[in-house]
Amino acid sequence: MLIPLTGPDLSADPRLDDYTRLKDVKLRARLEPERGLYMAESTSVITRALDAGHSPRSFLMAQRHLPGLAGAIESATGSADGGPVPIFTAPEEVLEQLTGFHLHRGALAAMHRPALPRADELLATARGGAPARRVVVLEDLVDHTNVGAVFRSAAALGVDAVLVTPSCADPLYRRSVRVSMGTVFQVPWTRLEAWPDMGALHGAGFTVAALALSDEAVPLDDFAALPVLAAPGAKLAMVMGTEGDGLGRRTIAASDYTVRIPMEHGVDSLNVAAASAVVFWATRGVGARTSGPAAGVCR
Repeated sequence: MLIPLTGPDLSADPRLDDYTRLKDVKLRARLEPERGLYMAESTSVITRALDAGHSPRSFLMAQRHLPGLAGAIESATGSADGGPVPIFTAPEEVLEQLTGFHLHRGALAAMHRPALPRADELLATARGGAPARRVVVLEDLVDHTNVGAVFRSAAALGVDAVLVTPSCADPLYRRSVRVSMGTVFQVPWTRLEAWPDMGALHGAGFTVAALALSDEAVPLDDFAALPVLAAPGAKLAMVMGTEGDGLGRRTIAASDYTVRIPMEHGVDSLNVAAASAVVFWATRGVGARTSGPAAGVCR
């Protein structure tokens, strides 16, 4: 249903509870999972969320953005006006008053969070119903921007799934979703219940590589050329650490290999989002190689 917003105190309207106090990051990060919701921002991100089959609770946007979303809204709700799902519209200045920030992308949607699969279920089905070949584990990342950027690289470079540790920042937090350009809805993911318990990974046949600075670390190019990764059907789990301290000692000890990205000019590390893209590219042929002339061709 279309609901134009008017009135001096919109924050008092209980229908808008999902959108109030958005500027309080810590509050939002806690309340959104507790309420079973997440926020999708921009017409492209909202469209990707709806295309992924996620269910909307409501929409909030400037009137001019409604035509661009009408098709996706109709597909998701059965009606271009949202049917039973409220579509709140308001002038830009009213939206800023309501949310506490300038909605420069013009549209928000409060979405129901989908249920997350178990890790073993995800690993068995992530590649269109087939088992995953390459996955990344994000250990305790705290920056939502980095989480979103890793998802975007994972989608672009063919990583089959993302596993996040219990303390990792929320991939469905508004900034994570926005930075990912909606790819958090395309790359299957789940949250691990315990870490560094690698039983699900090793049980599914994954070679686990910890990206860390260590005297024993294997250079990335040498690692990607190892026979264990060249075999047809090889599986690789890449573990990326938190922005400050990197990976924990127990994580490194439990991994099969420690891997580093060779660097020049005295640089000893990269931002986790940049490092993930480098690693994803370097390992893109894992599990896809065959004997004969096509060996080494990426999928």
